[in-house]
Parts: sequence; C-alpha cells; structure tokens
Amino acid sequence: MVTLHPQFISKSDHPQRLLDDLGLSYVGAKTAVVRPEKWTRAGEPSALETAELFVAGRRAAFALWSQRMGGGPLPGGDQLRKVEAVRAPSPLERQRSIERLPEDSSLVEVGLHLPEQLRERILDKFVAYVEMLGGIAEIGHVLRVPGVGFVPVRVSRAELNRLAQFSFLRVVRPMPRLRALHPAGAGVTAAGMLAPVLPSQGPVDPSVRLAVLDGGLSEGGPLARWARSHEGPDVGEAAPEFLQHGHNVTSAALFGPLVPGQRAPQPFGAVDHFRVIGTEPDDELGLYRTLERIDAIFSENAHEFVNLSLGPELPVDDDEIHPLTALLDMWLADGKRLLTVAAGNNGQLDRASGNARIQVPADSVNALAVGAADSNRTTWQRAAYSAMGPGRSPGMVKPDVVAFGGDEFDPFVFAALPGQNVPSTAYGTSFASPSALRLAAGIRAHFGPALSPLALKALLIHCAQDNEQDTAERGWGRLPDTIDAFVTCAPTSARVVYQGKLAPKQTVRMFLPMPGAVTGEVQITATYCIACPVDPRAPRNYTSSAIDPTFRPNLEKLSSGGKTVESKPFFKARDYMPEGELRTDAHKWETVKHKTLTLPATKLLRPAFDVRHVFRLDTLPAGVSPDASYALIITLTTPDTPDLYDQVVRAYAPRLEVLQPVIDIPVNLQT
Repeated sequence: MVTLHPQFISKSDHPQRLLDDLGLSYVGAKTAVVRPEKWTRAGEPSALETAELFVAGRRAAFALWSQRMGGGPLPGGDQLRKVEAVRAPSPLERQRSIERLPEDSSLVEVGLHLPEQLRERILDKFVAYVEMLGGIAEIGHVLRVPGVGFVPVRVSRAELNRLAQFSFLRVVRPMPRLRALHPAGAGVTAAGMLAPVLPSQGPVDPSVRLAVLDGGLSEGGPLARWARSHEGPDVGEAAPEFLQHGHNVTSAALFGPLVPGQRAPQPFGAVDHFRVIGTEPDDELGLYRTLERIDAIFSENAHEFVNLSLGPELPVDDDEIHPLTALLDMWLADGKRLLTVAAGNNGQLDRASGNARIQVPADSVNALAVGAADSNRTTWQRAAYSAMGPGRSPGMVKPDVVAFGGDEFDPFVFAALPGQNVPSTAYGTSFASPSALRLAAGIRAHFGPALSPLALKALLIHCAQDNEQDTAERGWGRLPDTIDAFVTCAPTSARVVYQGKLAPKQTVRMFLPMPGAVTGEVQITATYCIACPVDPRAPRNYTSSAIDPTFRPNLEKLSSGGKTVESKPFFKARDYMPEGELRTDAHKWETVKHKTLTLPATKLLRPAFDVRHVFRLDTLPAGVSPDASYALIITLTTPDTPDLYDQVVRAYAPRLEVLQPVIDIPVNLQT
C-alpha cells in the first residue's frame, strides 16, 4: 500500500515514474484519511482524505526500493515526495463485516486484484491456496470485471486470517444474499375493489420494447397481450411469490399506478420479462447465479430500456465496488441503454450506521436509481421505506429521482393477478422503478428514436419536481406521473436537447436558445448526463470521464484580462456535496449535473456552455472506446415573454431541429 500525500492525489500527480523506476505496477486504489507529517500550506497539518494505491511487483523490486532509500540516488526523483507512507496491507483490514457471517455458513465473497497479464495465473494460484486451507473456491462462478475478480469461497471461519494473507486478495466479506423480491408492503389482493379495466389495444409503439429482469411472469396471464415471458439460463422452478412480484413489476412497466375499477392507459411499448431467479434465495450461491443470468441477458439482447428491481441485500460501501454494480456500469458505458434500478426498501433502518443507505446496484453511475415517493399529489415526501443517499463519490446524488411507489395508506395498484377479479396492491421501490422506465418509453414512443436513451435519462432528471427535502432523501426530485411535462413546453418556455459523443479533451460550444427580444428575468435550468467506462479497481476514481462545463452568459464580454470570454459559475457542487468531497474536487467527476439559475435578460447575450471532456483512465479494456456519450438539456423560462417558444423556433430554425411527434399520444397541453 502506497499512501499518497493528500496534496498530491490528482491524476497528474500519480507516481508512475516512481513505479516504473522500481519495476512495480499499480493494480488499484482506495480512499484513506491521513495527517501528513509536513505540507506546503501554512499552519500545522490536519487530517485529510487521500488515496492509497495497491502496488504489486516481485519481492526483488520491493527489496531494491528499501536499498535505494538507504543511500544513493532516490527512486523516482521528485515523485518520491508525493508518497506519505508505504506498508503491507494487514489480513485484518482485508476482512469486512466478518462478524455478520452466519454461524452455520462457511461461504464468503473474495475480491481479487486481477491485472490482465497475470489474471489466469493468479486465479490458479488462489484456487490452490484455498484448497491448501481445506476450502473450496467456486471458480466456476468467478465474475471478472476489468482489473478485479470476485470469487465465492467456502472456508472455515478459523482459516479466514490465513485466507486474507493471499497476496492479491483485496477484500473478503460474507456472501451477500439476494433480496428475495419482498416489497416494503407485501403484495395482496384488494378485496372488495374492482379490478382495473385493461385496454383492448396493443402497445402504442410495438417497436419500443422494455426488458424486465425479475421473478417471472405466468404464461397466458392477463398481461400476455403486451408482455412475453422468457426464462433465464438454468433458472430452475418458478416460485409463486416471485411470479406475483414479476407480475406487479410488469404491470407497473406497462401501465404505471392504476386506479381500481378504472380503465388502464394503453401501454407505450411491449415488455420482455426475463425470469432471472427461481427458488434460489435459499441457495447461498443464488446471487452469483443471478448475476451470471443478467450478464447473459445483456450480452444476448439489445433492449434500450431495462428495469432491475432486485439485487444483493447490501447497502453501498464507499471503499469497494460490488460486482453487480461494476457489471451493469460496464454494459451501460456506451449510453445505448437506459437502466432503471430500484433504490431499496431499507430506508427505515438506522441512518447513522449506513443501513438505510441505497442498496447495490443503485450506486451504478450509468444507471438511473429510483426511490419511492409516497404520493402523486402536489404535496409529497420520500416514502419512509425508500432507501436514502448519499451515493458513493462519484455518484453522490442517489437515488437520482423518486417516483410514486405507494405506502400503506395509498398503495400501488396493479392489474389483477391471473385467475383473480380484484386488483393486486403492494408498495416499494420495486414498482417506482419500472413506472419511471414507462415514462421514458412513452417519450420514445411519442418522438421516435430522435432522443438517445441517455438523453431520455437526462430528460427524466431535468423535469423532476423537487421539494423541501434534502437531495439525500429525494435525489433530484419526483418524476411527474404523465409524459406531458416531458413532451410539451409552455409558450413562455423553450427547451433544447444536445446529445452525442465527445472524445477526450474535446470541447464543444452549446448555445442557449436566447432570442434577442427577451426581457425581464430568465430562469435557466440545465441538466448534464454522461455515460462512460468505469474503473472497478479504484472506487474513488471510478468514473473515467468528466464533463467540465463553463457557462458564458455573454460571448461579447471579455474577462478582466481581456483574453477570454467572461464565465460565471453555474453548477455549484456545494448544493449537494459535503465539505470533504468539495476539498478533494471529487464533484468534477459526477456523471449527472443539474441546476437552475435566474439571471436578468440584459446579462445574456449569445449565452453558451463550453463543454470539455476530461478523461483520466490510463488503460481501457480491449474494444472499449474512451469517448463519452453525453446529453445536455436546457430549458429557458421567462414570464415576461409570452411567445418565447415561437421566438426560439423562428430564430434558431437553421441550427435547431424541432422535435416532432411520430405517434400521437393524448397529452394535456400547457397554456
């Protein structure tokens, strides 16, 4: 472990020359807090957050380092001053939450450093080492992500210290169990209520297909007109309670929350329901079997809209990336899919201990994590059971949004279960998540493929309605319950969407649609989303890319030096990040940025964002592009200009394409 001085933790300060000089290799990193012996600032050093690098090499390389410290030229030249300490990781610090390991279980999850050139050799040696300890490494279930691998291991509790001495072992912890698809409020049939009336038509746009990965869907049931059932590989028998959960999740993806006795809306798209679990929550390896099925489904299917309402029963950890999170972020890195993930139903647990925090894989930076609101009415709150943030850094604002998930007083209503004539009801983030995906499918059905999945994610966040609660409670806000807010603009408002890809270091100027006749105050709301490759080796530096936007309200006004156009802060990290994160500049690497700012129209002349792609990953897996997919949504609103939308359309006709509906969907027009 090489502990960096906290003043030298940027990418440019990485001690690569020092490592090369000694014949050592960087294999990962984690966060630590240290009080340096000295620093260049005034006053006594204080404790600060820094990075600890996992460094690997031959024994002779470490011996050489020791010798060169004793005399002669120092290794790495001036880079050595960036190192605060060097030590070997202890077996104890590699063990996490071992006290939670059940007495009757010998199964643990082991994370290994697996640099590409040594991957198979390390795995072979690890299997042999575990066997020497009298254990079994379930190597057939190893899950590989770039630079890291996760292996289920059966070993006696007495041998855990020796297991943790394996050189390339990063972490050992109890095997997390699969959340057994239990909503916050158990599914029931609502006796005495009339079942919602299902529509007679097929989907609005049959080409819009949503993939639901869940507990299964009964063949020939009431949802068969709009949903097909698929079996994941080697999934085994279906459990009745999981089929009910799968039915409810599919109903939410098709119709959203229903009203007993009233007609359900026509679904925007069709659903492919993939059953990824059987009776396996009783199986200690059930989680890994489910991960393998999810991986296979992503590999074999190209659905742009996917929902996942299951995962490990495990709140997120700042120091380690769970294999499911890393797996999903890898599949989403190109921005060609929109994945909604349920945040978890553990929000009523102890907050101080972290047990109420969002659950894996809601910490995925490339997915849309969805929590639950208790109401669709104007006055709403985070549902008490809905898991809370913050997420990991990067990805501090989690859940991204909340959507109606119901509660015990106002449950989520679904289509009747097979063979029933009364509605099914339940509540939980499991249903808020597919309901959010349904809105994205509706926008796609309305506008066609003009908007990318990443742009749809940005649009959902952009139009979320906030309340007085902190971002840790409700993310960026609650989603509207219809697509009206996403596909229409009031006459006093105009919205523009920029989308595409940026190469590393590329800068693009994106203009705000500001016609010259605008007066009064102008409210500017902007939302950035990017999708990018991730680095599971280093949770602190997990995202490879950042979008660095510079807001220039007046392109005709130069800075005081007279050489550059004057800029103004727009996205202020202080609105949602703790002081420690601000000091380390970690907010720069967030994949979502959202802000509203009000300025006088007189201050705005050809306003624009200059957007630069900052890239920090030195090595990428084969076939992975360093380009970052991006989407920027900008909305201008000014009550003093009643025809702002028409002015924008006329003024920017040569440069902006007006989004036209390809399929008519009834909406309530804003006036």
